[in-house]
Amino acid sequence: MNPIMENLTGMNVLSDQVIATDFLIAAKSGVRNYALALTETASPQVREALKNQLNQAIATHEKITNLMISRGWYNAYDMNQQLQMDIQNTDTALNMVNQASRY
Repeated sequence: MNPIMENLTGMNVLSDQVIATDFLIAAKSGVRNYALALTETASPQVREALKNQLNQAIATHEKITNLMISRGWYNAYDMNQQLQMDIQNTDTALNMVNQASRY
């Protein structure tokens, strides 16, 4: 996106947050998928490989979560504050759609 559109839409501020949120969602999905796969395999070698992958996915999730908390993008300990942030992010996204439809 070019800098003018980034400033008009507010994406110059939200880009890193949006990317981190998407990465966090993908990491959560990976943890779930590895855990499910682990319960479905009978091979000791495959189970060991899946355990290693699951542990790495959990560690990645933790790193992303800690980054987001440290930057104020995720409020894991204050649901009211997180809800307000989610509402604000939703309003920003809706405003971006409205602004983009004008162009």
